[in-house]
Amino acid sequence: MKYSAFNIFRQALKGNTGWQPAWREPEPKPHYDVIIVGGGGHGLATAYYLAKNHGITNVAVIEKGYIGSGNVGRNTTIVRANYLLEGNEPFFSHSLKLWEGLEQELNFNAMMSQRGVLNLYHSDGQRDAFARRGNAMRMHGDDAELLDRAQVREMVPFLNFDNARFPIQGGLLQRRGGTARHDGVAWGYARAADTRGVDIIQNCEVTGIRTENGVVKGVETTRGFIGCSKLGLAAAGNSSRVAEMAGLRLPIESQVLQAFVSEGIKPFIDQVVTFGAALFYMSQSDKGGLVFGGRLDLYNSYAQRGNLETVESVMEAAVAMVPAVSRVKVLRAWGGVVDMSMDGSPIIDRTPVDNLYLNAGWCYGGFKATPASGWCFAHLLATGTPHDLTRAYRLDRFARGYPIDETGHGAQPNQH
Repeated sequence: MKYSAFNIFRQALKGNTGWQPAWREPEPKPHYDVIIVGGGGHGLATAYYLAKNHGITNVAVIEKGYIGSGNVGRNTTIVRANYLLEGNEPFFSHSLKLWEGLEQELNFNAMMSQRGVLNLYHSDGQRDAFARRGNAMRMHGDDAELLDRAQVREMVPFLNFDNARFPIQGGLLQRRGGTARHDGVAWGYARAADTRGVDIIQNCEVTGIRTENGVVKGVETTRGFIGCSKLGLAAAGNSSRVAEMAGLRLPIESQVLQAFVSEGIKPFIDQVVTFGAALFYMSQSDKGGLVFGGRLDLYNSYAQRGNLETVESVMEAAVAMVPAVSRVKVLRAWGGVVDMSMDGSPIIDRTPVDNLYLNAGWCYGGFKATPASGWCFAHLLATGTPHDLTRAYRLDRFARGYPIDETGHGAQPNQH
C-alpha cells in the first residue's frame, strides 16, 4: 500500500480499518540466498539494496529483538558528511546524497531535516584544521563554510562566546547536514525491503554459525537452523560475539555511547551544534526536547545503559557551551552498544571464512552511514567484490599498516 495524502483521506473515511501491516511476520524458510544478521539500519538497508539494485530477493534479515531495538533507535539522529580523509569522505558524501532522496524512494516519512551541522572551533590551530577539513569536503563535492566569530554569533547567539577556557572563535558549517528520525529510518527500510520480498524475522537470536570445511552453511537460531549461501554480519556492538561463533576474532571493542533528551521547550536551537572543546553535540527535536550526547563510557560493556561519570561530563560540556540549558530538566537517557574499531573507521569486507561477510566498526558514525553502508554491503554480498567507495575499509588494514585514523588518535579503540 502506497502512503499518500489521498490514502490518508480514504482511510479516514473508512475509520482507518484498511491499513495493512508495514511488514510481514513470516516463518523462516529452510534456506536463503543471503542471510543478514542484525535488523538495525545497516542490515535492513543492505537487504533493501540487495533486492532493489541486484535483484536478490531470497533474503532474510534476522533480528534477536524487534526492529528498532538496537543502535538504530538509540542515537542522536545526526546526519552529516564532514570527514577529512580520502577513505571516509567519498563514502559519507555518497551517504548524504542517498539521505536527500530517501523519503521519496522508501515512500516513508523519515523526517529528514537538513538544518545544518555547525562544528565550533576555539583556537587558531582548530581553525586551521577545520579549514583543511572544509577544503577536503569541497573537493569531494560537499558544501562547507568556515565561519568567523561574528557569523557564528549571528546564527547561534545563545552560545558562551566568552568562556575563559574555550572562547568561541568560529565554526565549520555544513548546511546540507542535519537530522533524521531514527525510528522512521528503520521502519522505512523494513517496509521497503519487505515490499520487495525480503523476510524480516524478529525475535530470532543467532546462537551459532554452522560451517563445513571452512565454508558457512547457515545459522543456528532460537527458531531452528536456517541455511544460506552467503551470510552477512551487521550486528553493531554484538559483531565480535557473532563473529566468534565462526571462529573469527575481530579488531573491535564494544563500548557504550549515551544519549540524552530534555523536557520539551519552545524552539531554541535550529541547527546541530558541536562543541570543539569537548566531544559534545546538541540539537532540538520536533517535540521540543534538546537531544545531546558526548563521549564513550570508555570501558567494554554490552549493557544498553551508561554510567554517571559520563552523565556528569556531558552536562558540564552542555552548560559550558550553552549556559541557558542549566535551567532545563533532562527527562531520560539511553545507551547504545557501539562497535569501536582500532582506528575509528568502519570495516566492510569479506572475512577469512568462506561465504561470511562483515559490516562492522562504525564507532560514532553508524547512523549517518546507514544508506551508503547498505548500498555498499549489498554490492559486496551480491558481487563478492568491494564497492569502490569501501576499498579502504578492509579487515586486514591494521595488519597491513593502513589505518584510516580520522581523529588522529592512533590505533586505540577507546580513543575513538
